Amino acid sequence: MTSGWPKGSVTMAASAAFPQSLAYITASGAGLAVFLFLASLLLVSNPLSCTVQGYFYKLDTPKVILPPVMPQDQLDSYSNVDSGDNKSQPSGFNFTTSDLGIKNPASVNEEVTKGPDPKLKSRGETSDAASQEVNTTTGSDDSGCDLFKGTWFYDPRGPLYTNSSCPVISLMQNCQGNGRPDREYESYRWKPSQCELPRFDAKKFLELMRGKTLAFIGDSVARNQMESLLCLLWQAIPNERGNKRIHRFYFRSTSTTIVRVWSSWLVHQTPEAIDFAPEGVTKLHLDSPYENFMEFIPTFDVVVLSSGHWFAKRSVYVLNNEIVGGQLWWPDKSREAKINNIEAFGVSVETIVASMATHPNFTGLTILRTYSPDHYEGGAWNSGGSCTGTRPLEPEQLVKNDYTDIMHEKQMTGFHRGIQKKSNKSKFVMMDITEVFSYRYDGHPGPFRTLSPDGKPRTRMQDCLHWCMPGPIDTWNELVLEIIRREYEGKRSSSS
Repeated sequence: MTSGWPKGSVTMAASAAFPQSLAYITASGAGLAVFLFLASLLLVSNPLSCTVQGYFYKLDTPKVILPPVMPQDQLDSYSNVDSGDNKSQPSGFNFTTSDLGIKNPASVNEEVTKGPDPKLKSRGETSDAASQEVNTTTGSDDSGCDLFKGTWFYDPRGPLYTNSSCPVISLMQNCQGNGRPDREYESYRWKPSQCELPRFDAKKFLELMRGKTLAFIGDSVARNQMESLLCLLWQAIPNERGNKRIHRFYFRSTSTTIVRVWSSWLVHQTPEAIDFAPEGVTKLHLDSPYENFMEFIPTFDVVVLSSGHWFAKRSVYVLNNEIVGGQLWWPDKSREAKINNIEAFGVSVETIVASMATHPNFTGLTILRTYSPDHYEGGAWNSGGSCTGTRPLEPEQLVKNDYTDIMHEKQMTGFHRGIQKKSNKSKFVMMDITEVFSYRYDGHPGPFRTLSPDGKPRTRMQDCLHWCMPGPIDTWNELVLEIIRREYEGKRSSSS
């Protein structure tokens, strides 16, 4: 049986139709291209709204990539109070403001639960210890006032973000997400005695840092502060880049880069055997800076340094290639240790400050954030210590902490010795938050650092070192912004 169609007629029919189909597709593609071109011109010249722009930005919003999981002995911890820097978030996720349902900053503030007392409350006034630091070291014409003497007060407007509106909060700083029932601690702000400390202004920060890079260098508390800054800047979603040594968050609108560099002690460390110290125990070369970030120093415009808590961990102290002391390690009782962990901390601060102050290619601004106080009451981090406050301490409630005080003193001494060696054009400021934050025992995660499998807070081991987000640590970045403003706006006014 044969078909009524001539042999080869199907092929010929398809061949005849093909040019017409191709012409139709070509015309349609050209029309679509013209439409997209005209639409893009319209959006650029007359943006419809932030929401519309958000859909376009979503196309190239990258995943948030976490650092690789480190060995247990390298976990970001204070005597292992932090169970791991790299298990606190999903391994990666895309985020945009539309994904999170984020509204504008004003509406977020309105939704924050208000504290029980709408009146302003004062908490504590600091000493004069750092009254000269900002004024004498920035080189700015705008000397301002002492930022570190003042009071804590309750601000009914609440924080600038919530734990659900910022996607970069580590699990262990997400106190509300871990079941903390109160939130008054989120709304206390710092008020210097003789001037105002403005609420954080993301637009102002990004404009001052246009084309510049700010780097946080230090341990898990430095990470805590970096994440706070990113949350305060949530309106301008960054691109995340980086590797094992350095993480970069890039804000396209102003070509601003925020960097985090991990450095537990800020000085060179090795595991190799030295003299009677065997292989495996961390050796801290107190007279050599940590080379993993020193190579990047010339590319940074602002550096925020912080350290101290890792000097409570097991390590060996080396000066001039000679073992001079150790922490939780000293096997040869016939030898006398020359320095302890507190003195070693002071030497390390002098080393890193002097290294930056003499670096021939560094001309930036260094902000040394002083020792962050912890608030373990009734025991240590692993022996029942707790921090269960809901509001800042009153001045008469403040209990002196001798260890915090001596660490702060050694840090200040090391800082001043380091900048005395300065030979380049860089600037140095000490951001003295130690006493200011001694009143904020209410701002730590405490038992709300993680949840147990049954969904309840873990009360056996509390975190009274790191800070809830949102919370008191956001004030650190308000201070950083004010220091940067004084530096850069002072330069502009003096040159005009």
